[in-house]
Amino acid sequence: MPSSFRIPRNDMSSPFGRVVVAICRRLYGEVPDNAYVLAHDRKVAWSVFGFERKVARWDALDPHLKAFAVMATAATIGCSWCLDFGYYTAHEDGLDLDKVREVPRWRESTVFTPLEREVMGYAEAMTATPPQVTDEMSDNLREQLGTAALVELTMMVAVENERSRFNAAAGLASQGYSDVCELPLAPTSGDVGR
Repeated sequence: MPSSFRIPRNDMSSPFGRVVVAICRRLYGEVPDNAYVLAHDRKVAWSVFGFERKVARWDALDPHLKAFAVMATAATIGCSWCLDFGYYTAHEDGLDLDKVREVPRWRESTVFTPLEREVMGYAEAMTATPPQVTDEMSDNLREQLGTAALVELTMMVAVENERSRFNAAAGLASQGYSDVCELPLAPTSGDVGR
């Protein structure tokens, strides 16, 4: 289902828009739908793009755990755009796609380790409204990951909440990024049998 663009697509004909198009095409092969929306406000767009460049350099948390947490967050919110793009970035980063594709149904899947399950449970608990994170969850993860990695995990889930909620509110849907990957995402547990 294509994006509905509750906030209209920017036509990208301004000098700023042309720069955004050039950068996005170089990085992703096409312009992400959220860039068309963000380009309406140059200050917001530059702030988001700059922050995302910095987020990409965080390295205290294992990349697989980070991908699982991000995608579990997107699945909880229901952001198909973020799941699609998350699968694409996992593919580009050389992560285990057999596991990544199972994230939307991680509770039923048998491919995840206990730690990976704890990370995805933490992401879901953080994403709930109100948040459902417990002292036990935090203590267990800090013991297994270390404090710096737990801080990064917590911030990654918070960042993905911002991304997914923005994209969902803007009416953005899967754009086909995961089509470059050979395996589609597994359906979420709520989609099984439909």
